[in-house]
Amino acid sequence: MAIHSHIGVLAFPFGSHAAPLLTLVRRLAAASSSRDIIFSFFNTEKSNCAIFSGQEFDNIKAYDVWDGTPEGEAFSGSHFEAMQLFLNATPGNFEKAMKEAESESGMKISCLLTDAFLWFACDMAEARRVPWVAFWTAASCSLSAHMYTDQIWSMLRSIDAAEREEKALAFVPGMSSIRFSDLPGEILPEKSESPLAIMIYKMVQKLPKSTAVVLNSFEEIDPLITNDLKSKFQNFLNIHLSILSGDPPILSGDSGQECLSWLKKQRHASVVYISFGTVTTPQPEELAALAEVLETGEFPFLWSMRDNAKKLLPEGFLNRTSKFGMIVSWAPQPKVLENPSVGVFITHCGWNSVLESISSGVPMICRPFFGDQSLNSRMVEAVWKIGVGLEGGVFTKNGTIEALHYIMSNETGKAIRENINKLKQKAENSVKLDGSSTKNFKALLELLKSSTGV
Repeated sequence: MAIHSHIGVLAFPFGSHAAPLLTLVRRLAAASSSRDIIFSFFNTEKSNCAIFSGQEFDNIKAYDVWDGTPEGEAFSGSHFEAMQLFLNATPGNFEKAMKEAESESGMKISCLLTDAFLWFACDMAEARRVPWVAFWTAASCSLSAHMYTDQIWSMLRSIDAAEREEKALAFVPGMSSIRFSDLPGEILPEKSESPLAIMIYKMVQKLPKSTAVVLNSFEEIDPLITNDLKSKFQNFLNIHLSILSGDPPILSGDSGQECLSWLKKQRHASVVYISFGTVTTPQPEELAALAEVLETGEFPFLWSMRDNAKKLLPEGFLNRTSKFGMIVSWAPQPKVLENPSVGVFITHCGWNSVLESISSGVPMICRPFFGDQSLNSRMVEAVWKIGVGLEGGVFTKNGTIEALHYIMSNETGKAIRENINKLKQKAENSVKLDGSSTKNFKALLELLKSSTGV
């Protein structure tokens, strides 16, 4: 009889954290069976509703945890206020749901697979005497930066403010082109008391105790950083989920199918694809500058934009550009980037977007906003050389035209396209039968299967 393992999956329900964790779980569930392993996925009701769709695997069950909003009240605060309420409710909200899952399944949880932000999972795992596997949803460069927080603080104390902007992190392996000004704000001393910074710093202290740290990436993108992080953890496993797993089906008649049909009619590498993720919208003056460039240059464009942001566009823009442009409230991004008509991706540089762009060989124009996005942008432009930033870091008419012409030109864009295609090939090699991502995935699956619920 097969050994049963019951994996408790704890999600962080903000930004784009929960979706890639579920992608990993779906991939693991598909590679096993309900006789070998079951997954209980713990997440807030709102986030579960957003990421679960269609037919799920028999060995995955979602459980809703309390989001911290007082009972009977409708939450109307900011994104960061919602995060604080949720963190105040942890870990008790997870403990309650885990007891329910154990009671329903008749099996004790044998391993915790959690978002790395949920540092308290280390203590929960130790109390239960089970392995803790932490999933880092961002790039290896940002994890490395956080792991060197103490050394970064020490360095900052030894330099004056004028040096700070351009001073490089030469002491961090693989990050000699990164400046202090590129770092996520939560690393810097002036933001160290924010709830998010405190959570991440606690994570940094706990991660070396984990059984494994898993990333949605591939080792070959940053060999120096990869090797350095391997020396810090028991198991450091890069698994390129974006091309290791299939995408959910696109329903006919929705905006996803509509924009894919539109892309088929466009010229090769002519379309500007624009998306700033699910959280951020540029300021109206930046949107106006970008819109003016698209309109006057008659660049074919596909813009994924939430409905409530469309009112910020210049009056009449939608009508005037309808012959060569398209705006949708949602786009199946991996499928869009795979389309040969897409020539450049204007992005906020969230890690999922960067990785999907690499996997499709599409150069980027970077407009980062917060978190790890500035660091990702710097890696894209200065280290991997697969895209460009904007003059002054924001959309202006002249800066945006310059960036678009640089990428779309056969002359200047050629080197960038060659670089990203080389990186794309490395990503594809990582998921071959003998590739690093495939080997790491198998190692993770064996680790989970070897944990036994009692």
